[in-house]
Amino acid sequence: MLLKDVNSGQNCIIENINLPFQMEQRLQALGMTKDTTISVLNRKGKGIMIIKLRGTRLALGYNMTKNIAVKKVGEAS
Repeated sequence: MLLKDVNSGQNCIIENINLPFQMEQRLQALGMTKDTTISVLNRKGKGIMIIKLRGTRLALGYNMTKNIAVKKVGEAS
């Protein structure tokens, strides 16, 4: 499942980030690493969302959310 498909109010776990190297490194520096739990606080339109990551709110655009693979909390691999 991709992050762009997660609904508001749901929690999920990062499985894979498939972004250009510098963008991926920046997200990792902010704490978005594999097996990190995030919460989707708000969605606007087509994949644009505000997430809560390690106590910090981040806004992500569609081009980012369509390249981040996640699984819902409690889902088996």
